[in-house]
Amino acid sequence: MTHHDVRAAGTLSGLVGTLRAAWQRRRIYRRTYAELSALSSRELSDLGISRGMISRLAQEAANGQHPLD
Repeated sequence: MTHHDVRAAGTLSGLVGTLRAAWQRRRIYRRTYAELSALSSRELSDLGISRGMISRLAQEAANGQHPLD
């Protein structure tokens, strides 16, 4: 393998890793959004969450943040 081949393989590996991480974040976002959206307004209120917060909370969950800690 030449230096160029090794570098290209590393770049491809990095790209695959980046795509995998993005797919995982999107999956967490969709699941969190769906689960929170399925709750009643009363259940959300009991958790201190308004419907307007769901998208932000799902985004924070997908990014590994813990907004309600």
